[in-house]
Amino acid sequence: MLAEANTEEAIFKAAIKLESDDQAAYVERVCMSDPPMLARLRALLEAHRGPEDFLDRPAVCEGITADASGLTEGPGDVIGPYKLLERIGEGGMAVVYLAEQAEPIQRRVALKIIKLGMDTKQVIARFEVERRALALMDHPNIAKVLDAGATETGRPYFVMELVRGVSIAEYCDKHRLSTRERLELFIPVCNAVHHAHQKGIIHRDLKPSNIMVTMHDGRPVPQVIDFGIAKATSQRLTDQTLFTRYAEMIGTPEYMSPEQAEGGGLDVDIRTDIYSLGVVLYELLTGALPFDTETLREAPPAEIRRIIREVEPPRPSTRLMSLGKEAEEIAAHRQTDVVALTRRLHRELEWIPLKAMRKDRTRRYVSASEFANDIENYLHCAPLIAAPESAPYRLRKWVKRHRLSVAAGLAIALALMTGLAVSTMMYIRAQQALNALAKLEGQVETDQILSRTERLSAEGRYEAALAEIESILEKRNLGPKAQLLNAQLLFQVGRWEEARSGLAALVSEGPEIAGSAHYLLARISFVNDPVKAEEHKQRAEEMLPDTAEAYSLRATTASTLQETLEWLSKALKFDSAHYPSLKARALTYYGLKRYQSMLEDAVVLVALRPQDSLVPHFINSSTM
Repeated sequence: MLAEANTEEAIFKAAIKLESDDQAAYVERVCMSDPPMLARLRALLEAHRGPEDFLDRPAVCEGITADASGLTEGPGDVIGPYKLLERIGEGGMAVVYLAEQAEPIQRRVALKIIKLGMDTKQVIARFEVERRALALMDHPNIAKVLDAGATETGRPYFVMELVRGVSIAEYCDKHRLSTRERLELFIPVCNAVHHAHQKGIIHRDLKPSNIMVTMHDGRPVPQVIDFGIAKATSQRLTDQTLFTRYAEMIGTPEYMSPEQAEGGGLDVDIRTDIYSLGVVLYELLTGALPFDTETLREAPPAEIRRIIREVEPPRPSTRLMSLGKEAEEIAAHRQTDVVALTRRLHRELEWIPLKAMRKDRTRRYVSASEFANDIENYLHCAPLIAAPESAPYRLRKWVKRHRLSVAAGLAIALALMTGLAVSTMMYIRAQQALNALAKLEGQVETDQILSRTERLSAEGRYEAALAEIESILEKRNLGPKAQLLNAQLLFQVGRWEEARSGLAALVSEGPEIAGSAHYLLARISFVNDPVKAEEHKQRAEEMLPDTAEAYSLRATTASTLQETLEWLSKALKFDSAHYPSLKARALTYYGLKRYQSMLEDAVVLVALRPQDSLVPHFINSSTM
């Protein structure tokens, strides 16, 4: 004990020599393996930073309860009507026991009690907040409060229903849940948090270990636990003084929102929980956190705050690919491979956690319920509320971070303006000469680009496909079919208003083009205007005839590759030599990795048009 005291004293003396922002990080790093010592030193540092004059301080630091009697709870002890059976959990300020109640009913419960030496006024106030916050809520996915009281030494405790299970991340990996199953399990978590928000409660520490999964009637049921640092948004939860010291970070850094990292807690609302839910979903999908835990924890507090507030998280697909061989194990836990998982994330799915995690909270989901609804949209192939950050928004953010570089660049640009005017005139004259040659080569280039566009679209690489077709869209009149393909790609990448505008110009075309345009307009209108969506769908069915060309155009508006394949097969039943349908089906087989079927179609394509530039691609792909 003497050696421990000397060590503790030495650590304390070393800590108080540091800047106030660095003291807590130093103590956490040194005492990581000794939670009780870490708790005592935190209390000492807090008391040391207090405003009292030396002569006004008591002999023992205020807020620390001396355990002179040596009394501590343990298995076999009785607190009120509860007998402690075993310790099942421990946090920074409290211990959780499995306990048994004999009267008035017999049941097993979880009993949470403040640690000896941690019963400062502030900790007791926070503990009381958790008890009252849980008592306000009644939701199947939130652990219920059953009772509350105080020990003989005056330390508060409360009793919760016993949640037998594992963290949501552990459960998902242990049972190798697919991406869809993980999303379905996450939806009730969002709904539970929304219930808490409706009661005026913010959790402020949402993370996988605070979301437990238990089995009820053979079904997994997630339950949100540990509202220990919850904050009331619309009512007072305790009569005791509860304040958060300015610049104190409350929560877990890996899951902490930018406004929460600011400290003080005066500007934290329900959107801080939306951010944390986004990080949890990010982790469930990718098997990794946005920011490396070791790097984040080893950084000083000021750097942790900077990272959380300013550094944009990598896209989930990018984060997964950066994990190397570890990504293979992560994909296996989701019953897939790295390529397939990356492709799924790279589409609309990764928009959802990224929207929840936006630095600007006004651009996050407005509620946990809206978050859940957007996951439902994804699962039902409906348009998402989430969309990638717009280019102007990203540009404003970039300019803000690089003010000096932008200013210097503008100065250089102004200096070059005079020379640019002369060189532009020379360029225009040269361009006029080249235009004549370009007209001769233009049609060949257009056919090649459209072929690449169709192949990239079949692979699900919609951004790349859109870049291909947009590179020639403004230069040449590509005709209504290409315009329809462009509108479809705009829809796939979330640029719905642009897609709607392009489709509006196509509804006056012939029935085959107009009918397909109405089909796509129906999909765009599905969420916001179901009545309008039904009108578009009826118009489409009225206009489209039973021809190979019509079914081929229907396929361009399909929501999945499988649906695309079904429409194309119908087209080829009408005309087995319909070249656009045959080529599109080969591309679809390529996207589905059904290379043998693709090769069979490619053989027919060679016979019909051996000069097609895309045919060698099919042949090469089939040998991979």
